[in-house]
Amino acid sequence: MKASDLTLLARAEVRGLASYNAGLSSDAVRKRFGLTRIAKLGSNENPLGPAPAVAVAMAKACADIALYPDASCQALRDALSHKLAVPGDHLVFGNGSEDLLSIISRVFLDHDDEVVTVVPSFGLHFIYPLATGAHVIGVPMTASGAFDVAAMIAAITPRTRLLMFSCPSNPVGCTLNGDELQQLLDALPAHCLLVFDEAYYEYAQYERGYPDCLSLIQACGKPFVLLRTFSKAYSLAGLRIGYGIVSDPALADLIDRLRTPFNVNRIAQAAAVAALADDAHLQATLEHVARERQRMVAELQVLGVDCVPSMANFLFFNTAFNAETVNQSLLRQGVILKPWREAGYTDYLRVSVGSREDNDLFLQALANALVEQQTRSA
Repeated sequence: MKASDLTLLARAEVRGLASYNAGLSSDAVRKRFGLTRIAKLGSNENPLGPAPAVAVAMAKACADIALYPDASCQALRDALSHKLAVPGDHLVFGNGSEDLLSIISRVFLDHDDEVVTVVPSFGLHFIYPLATGAHVIGVPMTASGAFDVAAMIAAITPRTRLLMFSCPSNPVGCTLNGDELQQLLDALPAHCLLVFDEAYYEYAQYERGYPDCLSLIQACGKPFVLLRTFSKAYSLAGLRIGYGIVSDPALADLIDRLRTPFNVNRIAQAAAVAALADDAHLQATLEHVARERQRMVAELQVLGVDCVPSMANFLFFNTAFNAETVNQSLLRQGVILKPWREAGYTDYLRVSVGSREDNDLFLQALANALVEQQTRSA
């Protein structure tokens, strides 16, 4: 059969989906351009790597690699329950928080349901709901790169089943303040589940002014799933492990019904427990990102590039040139970023805060790319 014929085997909703832009690997760019030095700054990874105890825990877990992992993630459940002061039966676990986004969409959405999110957005906030046959309403950020809370509330209708967005926003980096979050919570109808994607929580809570979102959401008395991950600040992106905090154990039970029985592997569970215990390493990560992010903003301003204020480990910026064109110039120089492809934002790129050396390579490469684009447009 032809490829075009094979697509007809899939559900109509899947045939119409765009693929998630996972970005390029270092090896792919190295081979394509014949480079030896690569700055991989497209996926918001932690340049400091995981806590030292993680490797020890992983090696120990490998002794039982022939056995299925604990389906309940009990050791990690206990550790998180203690650290977060939430009951263990209010926690759910996934093969990355993306796994939980997929499960949530399949559990709570049906054809013609509505999901309200924001634009620009994390791509899976669109892709997974659309795959179920739901409609996704994307509420644009304000011109200054902030959440438009009034517009988000206005977008909620009797058909809205999920209000789902990330805070800090991915890719923008902005956050809600406490009053804004409370406005959203007050307006949330009983038939709408809040899915609050707090993947970059650790970076935001290090900054002055970020509210205790979990406490505010818990106090509202409405159904919610708050998602976090070990991929970012804890530097376990390659192991894929995320978790959710739910408002009621009944929600956890519903989510568990559709997850695969052993969706978090043994090594990932052991690594997460070890990472969670090393507060000093986490603090070093947060300090590094805050310091380097501030430096990068200042250097970008020298280049005439303004960034949206960010509380995460990345920056969202506009060069006034097509992002894909700028991106190709950066790739030729060994720098991997993420050019944005959503309508209205195709002049924007997102850069992760990496090591000082990688950040310097990016800044020089961007300066070169801007000169190149300015020369072409002259």
